[in-house]
Amino acid sequence: MIAYLRGEILEKTDKSCVVLTASGVGYELSVGAPTAAGLPARGQEAGLWVHAQTGEDGTRLFGFPDAEARRAFRALIEIPKLGPKTALAMLSCYQVAELAGIAAREDVAALSQVPGIGKKSAQRLILEIKYALAHVAAGPSAVPVGRAGSVLSDALAALTNLGYAEAQAGPVLRQVLDDEPDLDVAQAIRAGLKRIAAAKS
Repeated sequence: MIAYLRGEILEKTDKSCVVLTASGVGYELSVGAPTAAGLPARGQEAGLWVHAQTGEDGTRLFGFPDAEARRAFRALIEIPKLGPKTALAMLSCYQVAELAGIAAREDVAALSQVPGIGKKSAQRLILEIKYALAHVAAGPSAVPVGRAGSVLSDALAALTNLGYAEAQAGPVLRQVLDDEPDLDVAQAIRAGLKRIAAAKS
């Protein structure tokens, strides 16, 4: 099974790219718009984490910039009636940490901004996404960047549950984790509360 591809970018659009590996095989991958925008120009080398989805029409490859995004995608497509197209649309609209935060807050309005998801669908999916991404965040295979994103989303959810606005708590927590990226969720929450209190004094 293909897990990761590195090679020359032969072609790219805002929805797909073709990667030519050193073995001379070209692979077409479906990607989200942010992933496509982050790829280098044609002729340059890039690497993508890969999920292979096999269906009636054959095998389709999906590309992701990091392992965390792939884990989130895999968790999302396990949700009943949530297919790869919708999962990719979610990860195109929001980063994993942002989507986890939206789900943790049960923010139906924000989830409804994803193309193809209306208010009723968002209401049905929000709790399942919450638990799916919480499982991803708790995964032992998280890489350091993914861990920081998970800590951010969990700490942000905790502070918003305490009544702090996301617009207030989010930037504070991001600065906390930029300064001390090894903090766990509890430590990030305490540090965030201290900074918020200090800013008020």
